[in-house]
Amino acid sequence: MFTVEIDVKRTKEELIVKWQLAKFNIALEDIIEVTDDDTYGGKDIDAIRIGSPYGTTDRIFIKTKKENYILFTTNKSTLLKEINSYFQV
Repeated sequence: MFTVEIDVKRTKEELIVKWQLAKFNIALEDIIEVTDDDTYGGKDIDAIRIGSPYGTTDRIFIKTKKENYILFTTNKSTLLKEINSYFQV
């Protein structure tokens, strides 16, 4: 069954982002920053886009050493807090 929202989990070494049938494993050591992105299509034109970019969808930008990701979500504040909590000591 497909999920509309993006699911994010953390393992010891990776941030795992799942959406529908797609799964992205991002090494924690590669993540530089996680911020919100207030542009419509995302600031980085080469970023990997995850989620449905429809209507008033919010965006989260994950900058890494190798690739960048834009998460399209209707649940930005909860998802951003969850991701950032993985990096707090």
